[in-house]
Amino acid sequence: MRFLTLLSAQRRRFSDLSEQEIIALAISSEEDDARIYRSYAEMLRGDFPDTARIFDGMAEEEDTHRQALIDLHKRRFGDTIPLIRREHVAGFYARKPVWLVENLGLDRIRAEAAGMEEQAERFYLAAAERTQDADTRKLLGDLAAAEAGHQSTAEHLENEHLSDTARESEENSAKRQFVLTWVQPGLAGLMDGSVSTLAPIFATAFATQNTWTTFLVGLAASVGAGISMGFTEAASDDGELSGRGSPVKRGIAAGVMTTVGGLGHALPYLIPHFWTATITAFVVVFLELWAIAWIQNRYMDTPFFRAAFQVVLGGALVFAAGVLIGSG
Repeated sequence: MRFLTLLSAQRRRFSDLSEQEIIALAISSEEDDARIYRSYAEMLRGDFPDTARIFDGMAEEEDTHRQALIDLHKRRFGDTIPLIRREHVAGFYARKPVWLVENLGLDRIRAEAAGMEEQAERFYLAAAERTQDADTRKLLGDLAAAEAGHQSTAEHLENEHLSDTARESEENSAKRQFVLTWVQPGLAGLMDGSVSTLAPIFATAFATQNTWTTFLVGLAASVGAGISMGFTEAASDDGELSGRGSPVKRGIAAGVMTTVGGLGHALPYLIPHFWTATITAFVVVFLELWAIAWIQNRYMDTPFFRAAFQVVLGGALVFAAGVLIGSG
C-alpha cells in the first residue's frame, strides 16, 4: 500500500502539464495504441485473417494521427519532443498488456479495442472540460474528436474487411477452438469425476454409514482424480499438430472439472444425518449426469437422448456397484 502511495505521488497531475507535454503525451499514446493493434493483428492473422486486416487498418490510422501530432509539435515547439507516457500521469487511462487479452477470445479482443478508443475519448473530453486555457481546450477537444473518429474508422474497416461469410467463418473457428481447448477436456474431466468417484463414495457411505468418513474419502478421490486427469491431459498432446490449443489450459480444464464432478456428491456428506446426506447426494448425482448430457448435446452435437442414455446408464451401473460393494 505504501509503495502504491509513493508511486502515485511521483506521477504528474494532468492539470500541471504544459500544452507541449500534452501533445507529447498524445504522441506516445498514439504510438502505443498502434503497437497494440499490430500485436492483435499478428496474433490473429493465422486463424482470423479478416479481423487481422481490421487491426492493421486501425494501426495505420493511429500512425496517421501520431504523425499529425508530431507535425503540430514541430510547428509550435520544435523538433525535441518531451518523453512523457501514460504511466507518468496520475489518473491517465491505462492499457491492458497484450498477454492479458490474447487468450480471452476473438470477441473479447474486439471489445477491448473498442474500449480503448472510448476510454481515450472520454478522458480527453473530461480533460477539456477542466481546463481554462482556450488553446489547451481546443487541443483536447480535437484529440477527443480524433478518438471518436477512430471508432468510426473501426466500424468502416470492419464493414470493409469482415463480410457476413468471413464473420461466420471466424466465429465457427473461434467456437471450434473453444470446444477443443476448454469444453472437450472439461467435459471428459466432469464425466470422469462424476462417474468414477461414485463407487468409492457410495461404497464407503453404505459400508460405514459415517458421513465424515465418506466425505473424506470423496474429497481424496476427487482431488486425486483431478490432479491425475489434469496431468494426463496436459501431457497427452502439446496441441501443435492437433490444433487443440495450450496443454496447460486443457490440463486445467480437465483437472478442475474432474475435481468438481467428484466433489458434487461428496459435499452432501458434510451433513451429519446419514440418510439426509445420502438422499441429497442422490439428487446431486442425478443433476450431474443430466448436466453432462446437456453439455454433450450443446457443444458436441450429440443427440440429447442418446447422450442421456449413455451417461445415465454408465453412472447407474457404477453407482449400483458402489452400493452393492458397500452394503456387502
